[in-house]
Amino acid sequence: MDSTKQIAIITGGASGIGFAVCEALASRGDWIVNIFDRNAERGQEAAQKINAVFHAVDVADYSSLEGAFKDVFKANKRLDFVFANAGIVDDTSFYAVHDAASDPPPFPTGVIDINLTSVLSTSYLAQHYLRQTPRDDISPRSIIVTSSCGGIYAAPSSPVYAAAKHGAVGWTRSIAGPLWRRDGIRVNAILPGTVRTNLLPDQIWDMFPAQFYTPMQKIVDTVLMLLDNDSVKAGDAGRYTPFVGQTVEVNCDKHYFRKQDEYCDGIIGPIISTEP
Repeated sequence: MDSTKQIAIITGGASGIGFAVCEALASRGDWIVNIFDRNAERGQEAAQKINAVFHAVDVADYSSLEGAFKDVFKANKRLDFVFANAGIVDDTSFYAVHDAASDPPPFPTGVIDINLTSVLSTSYLAQHYLRQTPRDDISPRSIIVTSSCGGIYAAPSSPVYAAAKHGAVGWTRSIAGPLWRRDGIRVNAILPGTVRTNLLPDQIWDMFPAQFYTPMQKIVDTVLMLLDNDSVKAGDAGRYTPFVGQTVEVNCDKHYFRKQDEYCDGIIGPIISTEP
C-alpha cells in the first residue's frame, strides 16, 4: 500500500470512456487505478498498458462487484473516486412484432441491469468505502455516473437505454444532497453525446457525419473537472455552482449544466425533496 496515492475504481474501464479516464488518471502519477470490466483479456491488456490494476467483474452480479470493492479497499485502506461508467446499448428491438399465436419471449433486462441497476449497486458500495476513507486534504470523495444525452431526451430508437439513462440522472440528483451533507461525498453525472466507442460496430458509427461526434478528450476533461474541483464560477456575478448533483451534458466541443425541471407549484417541491 502506498499512502501517498489516491485510489480510483472505474467500471467498464477496459475500453471507451472508461479506459480514457483510467489513462488520464494513471498519467498523473499519484493515482492507483482499478479497472473493473467483464472482458478479462481486454482488461488485462488495458491495465498493463497504463500500469493499473485489473479486476474481472460483472457489474450486473452484485456478489462479483462487492467482492472487487472489498479487495480494493483491503489492499489500499482507502477509496477516493468511483466512476460508475459501465454500459451497453439496446441489442433487441422493443417494437419487434411476435407471432400472435404464441406468447412473446421474456423481456430482456440486460440493458437495465448494467446501465441502471449496476449504477445503483456501484454507488451503494462506493458510499460504504468512501465513508471509511479519512477526510484529508487530498481525497476528492467523489462518485461520477455516466448517463447519456439519452438520459434527458427521448430516444425512440433505443427506448430501454433511454429509460435506464433517465434513471441514472434521477438517481444522481436524488442521492447527491444527502451524501454531500452527511458524508462530504460529491455525486455528479456526465451525459455524453455521440462518442465513438466499441459499443456499436463501425458500420453504425460511419452513418454519422464526423462533426456529430464528441471528442473523447472533451469527455475526459469534463470528468476531471468534476473530480478535481468543488465548484465552478457561474457568469460574471461571482456566483459559484457547486459540483454536487450536477448533470453535465457533453456534446461536440461544449458542456452544459442541465438543471432539474422547476416544480409545478409550491406543494410538490417540499414533499418530494424531503430527505430521510
